[in-house]
Amino acid sequence: MPPSQLLLLALASALLLLWRPAGAAEHAVGGDGINGWDTGTNYATWSQAQSFAAGDVLVFEYVKSQHNVYEVTEAAYRSCDATAPADVLATYDSGFDRVVLPEANRTYWFICQVPNHCIGGMKLAVNVPGDSTAAVPPPPSPSAAAASRTASSGCSLVLLVLALAHVLLVNRAG
Repeated sequence: MPPSQLLLLALASALLLLWRPAGAAEHAVGGDGINGWDTGTNYATWSQAQSFAAGDVLVFEYVKSQHNVYEVTEAAYRSCDATAPADVLATYDSGFDRVVLPEANRTYWFICQVPNHCIGGMKLAVNVPGDSTAAVPPPPSPSAAAASRTASSGCSLVLLVLALAHVLLVNRAG
């Protein structure tokens, strides 16, 4: 395969990997940087300053050897005890964890399971409200608005890839 086609394939692949549905927001838990998920942050205050929606992504950044992220039940969150397998919904320990919040009308509960970290305040409750909290006047139906944004974003992505292909082919011919 010629180098220009390889470049085009690489660009298209990168764009598709970076693309996410329109409207989804990323939230760097505790703030940007490696110390976002740590023992020195007030996560109740941080969470209250955010607006979460279904489809949003929480990004937990931390020193892998010092912390982890457990998604747990409310009982495990409140007691800081996730020793019962039924209380642990998911575990993350990469140091850069991306957690999607897929459902509205739900609270998600997260703790650090390293001894004494949760008790020391390293826990996060994220409330994702339902669609019924829309301001007046009401917007178009959420599914229609999301479909419109997604289609618009998809068209933009396709146009960008086509423009890059055109540039590469024109440069190759010239």
